[in-house]
Amino acid sequence: QVQLVESGGGLVQAGGSLRLSCVASGSIFRINAMGWYRQAPGKQRELVAHVISGGSTNYADSVRGRFTISRDNAKNTAYLQMNSLKPEDTAVYYCKTTAIPVGRLSTADYWGQGTQVTVSS
Repeated sequence: QVQLVESGGGLVQAGGSLRLSCVASGSIFRINAMGWYRQAPGKQRELVAHVISGGSTNYADSVRGRFTISRDNAKNTAYLQMNSLKPEDTAVYYCKTTAIPVGRLSTADYWGQGTQVTVSS
């Protein structure tokens, strides 16, 4: 099993910053990718950012230039630095990892519990 624990959400004013953390633990052989998704009330979950093996990153157009995803490989941890936050960034943010569990050759996706980010205007 692979488990993800997220933290760092909260309430901030527009223009402020937050840093989300996601720690992966369990029987992990290799993490191929880690990413952040978000879901606002009444809307579909969307990709915010992800980073894959080798360091390549991808961002949603709505956050590019404001958010930065990073990984600490030694700690199996992903971060999402969110700057210049806007009210439309308000959502539950979920961490996802694509990982190979110990004893297997193929990947599986694992999700965190989500952390609330609220940006006031």
